[in-house]
Amino acid sequence: MQSLGFFLGIFVVFLFPFAVLPALAETGQGSGHMGVGLHWAGILCILIFVFSYIAVLSEEYTHLKKSKPVLLGAGLIWVLISLIAPEYGVSHHAIREAIYHGLDEYASLMLFLLSAMTYIAAIDDRNVFKVLRAKLVGSGMSYRQLFWVTGFIAFFLSSIADNLTTALVIGAVVMAVGRDQKKFISAGCVNVVCAANAGGAFCPFGDITTLMVWQAEKVQFFEFFDLFIPSLVNFIVPAFFMSLFIKGGERPLPDIEDVSLKYGAVTIVFLGLITIAMAVSFEQFLGLPPFIGMMAGLSLLMIASWFIVHFGDRRDRDFDIFTQVAAAEWDTLLFFFGVIFSVGGLAYLGYLEFVSTQMYGAFGSSFANIGVGFLSAIVDNIPVMFAVLTMNPDMDHFQWLLVTLTAGVGGSMLSIGSAAGVALMGTAKGQYTFFSHLKWSPIILLGYVAAIGSHFWINSSLIGVFK
Repeated sequence: MQSLGFFLGIFVVFLFPFAVLPALAETGQGSGHMGVGLHWAGILCILIFVFSYIAVLSEEYTHLKKSKPVLLGAGLIWVLISLIAPEYGVSHHAIREAIYHGLDEYASLMLFLLSAMTYIAAIDDRNVFKVLRAKLVGSGMSYRQLFWVTGFIAFFLSSIADNLTTALVIGAVVMAVGRDQKKFISAGCVNVVCAANAGGAFCPFGDITTLMVWQAEKVQFFEFFDLFIPSLVNFIVPAFFMSLFIKGGERPLPDIEDVSLKYGAVTIVFLGLITIAMAVSFEQFLGLPPFIGMMAGLSLLMIASWFIVHFGDRRDRDFDIFTQVAAAEWDTLLFFFGVIFSVGGLAYLGYLEFVSTQMYGAFGSSFANIGVGFLSAIVDNIPVMFAVLTMNPDMDHFQWLLVTLTAGVGGSMLSIGSAAGVALMGTAKGQYTFFSHLKWSPIILLGYVAAIGSHFWINSSLIGVFK
């Protein structure tokens, strides 16, 4: 059933380079890039990126982890750049500097995410998410009430955890509550995906794209909360219409599940909040990169794990914090490496400046940024947002908030448009599919439009403000 979404994604990704090839001939060499135009190596680099991304889209069918093709693609792109550099008077030293610039961006994001992912893994190990699931399953609420509760929890949880983890945790609740109620599970999973993506858009901790915007210093930490109401609107509008199709009086049967928090759970959650506070305060008041605060917080978690293993009547000798480090999403972290260096290579060849001119020069910032959301529904929002940041169009504060919003919530329009949707399709096979999501796409689009409209209404005072 999901095959239509898969082929749609492949069609768009494969068609794009052929649509722009004639215009690429006009690109010229400029500052910071080679401007290779239609050089054979440049075209080959584009094709390498396209085919590596097609392999990413094929992950569900080939079971080839998404990091593997993009890592190979990134390496091949920079090999080709080095081979043709002498033709453009570019030294290998200059290429090394460009690569180390990309490494600097990647390292700061990777260390931030590694700390966050380790905390999430440790919290999961201490049964925090399982207890939440058991409480909701046995709450005695009606299906409609549970629909709204799971949606709101996903919305707020994803602002401090990532949207992928949120979707998996709350999606498991929806499936446990629904049992044989396929309609409830289908609508509930769509609601969780929309809520998780929307909640991740108004806080740097909620999505990798918002984290990238924050660390690029395009938007300061507390300024992201200007997107709270547009993000809430994006979640509420489709949720309202979907809830009308869920029977309000019916209640699921109670599920007796004996789950309790493991030793140290509350401490780890508290330290997680302290770590977030350190990352924000280090950046706001000391001018330090946020990952310094996150790594300092990771050290606190590691010290706490030592106490959990060695002290207390309930000490847990099996708790190993490095097991939680290993449980981080390394496939995602390495995929992110491949994306940064692949897109960085295309930027060095001059292609992103061309795309920036075509998108932002021809259509204007508002239409281009709204289009980013539609592109994110088909292609993962990570490479889309990194491309925007690399192009670095001349935009005011209002527009940077707009593209943060659209890239974050645009992926909700299709199940393949976000990591949250793809993950839930894998865990809720046959109950949440591409087509079960697609039938709600018109009202999700309505939520997307309403969110953009509310941003223009509420944050119009930020138009023309440059940071």
